[in-house]
Amino acid sequence: MTETHHITSSADRIPFGKKIAYGCGAFANNMLAAASGSMMVVLNLAFGMNPALVGWLSGIPRLMDAWTDPIMGYLSDNTKSRWGRRRPYMFGGVFAAGLLFVVLWQLPEGRSEGFYFSYFLVVSLFFYLAYTVFATPWVALGYELTPDYHERTRLMGVQNIIGQLAYVISPAFLKFMEIDQFGGLANGAAILAIVVAIGCVMFGVVPALALRERFGEGTTPDSSGESSDSSGNQVLGFLKGFGTTIANRDFLMLAGATFLVFNGFQLIAAFQFYVTVFYLYAGDTDAAANLILIFGVISSISTFLVIALTTYLGSRIGKRKTFGICITVSAIGYGLKWICYNPEYPYLLLICAPLIAFGLGSLFTLMASMIADVCDVDELHTGQRREGMYGSIFWFMVKLGMAAALLGSGYLLNATGFDVVLGGDQSEQTLLLMRVYDVVVPVVLSLLAIGLIARYSITEEKAYNVRAQLEERRGVV
Repeated sequence: MTETHHITSSADRIPFGKKIAYGCGAFANNMLAAASGSMMVVLNLAFGMNPALVGWLSGIPRLMDAWTDPIMGYLSDNTKSRWGRRRPYMFGGVFAAGLLFVVLWQLPEGRSEGFYFSYFLVVSLFFYLAYTVFATPWVALGYELTPDYHERTRLMGVQNIIGQLAYVISPAFLKFMEIDQFGGLANGAAILAIVVAIGCVMFGVVPALALRERFGEGTTPDSSGESSDSSGNQVLGFLKGFGTTIANRDFLMLAGATFLVFNGFQLIAAFQFYVTVFYLYAGDTDAAANLILIFGVISSISTFLVIALTTYLGSRIGKRKTFGICITVSAIGYGLKWICYNPEYPYLLLICAPLIAFGLGSLFTLMASMIADVCDVDELHTGQRREGMYGSIFWFMVKLGMAAALLGSGYLLNATGFDVVLGGDQSEQTLLLMRVYDVVVPVVLSLLAIGLIARYSITEEKAYNVRAQLEERRGVV
């Protein structure tokens, strides 16, 4: 049976300027994330810190960040103020995150490794806490900006395109820090931190100032109707909300599919570099660098185009079908690597770049839009608006998976028998296993993700029926 295709009414459309405003938050969010990751090499290169300790400094704060997300989501859902549930946190959080990011990189020279480790760890913990205070309510705000099934996809498409600009800019950070006038990487990092912080604050305050919440007033607490502010009731309310969220079958399908696609990519993200250098170019890093650069440029351009195409398809044929098409194309791209990894014609690999971009390019546009639909179904069943809890637990699962994937990546590379000392003389078995893992892991996990989304039950028709019931309950004409 063919579903009815609904046309978004003018009342449900978000003005393009407000979509841009929400996208400004995506730019600030992604820029803080990109800078936090790409600047870590400074600790090793400029301050001589052991790479293992740098790894711990990357992992520990992010682990705390993951665990604080659901707490911040609960607070955001249950805050009542004249400015709404989300916007006060967003406004204060982005200023605090910007300030702490500056403080983080004002490292004095000539101190011990223990000093640098302790200083960076303590400030990072506060920075990621402030980052969560901004990012979690910002994510939740996007879920509630429009009640329309299709307009949600268009909103997430616009914000994803703007957010991707941060990852286009961030590869230039190392070059910026190496500017001779800065007098070294340490000073370059200190100056870059100020530039990044100013930019993030300027963009991050835009959604807090320019947007309004649909459910900012009169929402019921996420505590089964208990309105007491006692710590016991707050803890009980948080635990009930957490349990209700992770028991939602459709939400678990979305989180599981994201976990498989995104972390499947993270697990083998470094393998293409190793295969390119050691299989296609027999260890010649300089020769491989051009191909790696061109592949990255094509991937970046393709990602923007994929986001736009995903937005169009999602509002025409539905989100489930669009997800299936996009992830299938991405899996085909990964599969083609087996043929395109050819030492005689190394540039064949470029054929895969635009196809692989369909994976991450479509993933977060669709997932954000679909979680907004889940929030409506949840309200129908519970009578509560819990965008913060759903968004925060979604990212909690993604971040834990990412940490596991990044950790597992090193072990997976060791399992191939790779030995850096051998350079271009890696064994045939090592080169074979690197290619096998690089191709098979993302293909298999992508197919499993498609299977999960096939079981996701919120169709376009169901979403509009749920909305009609909610509006009848609220007395909306």
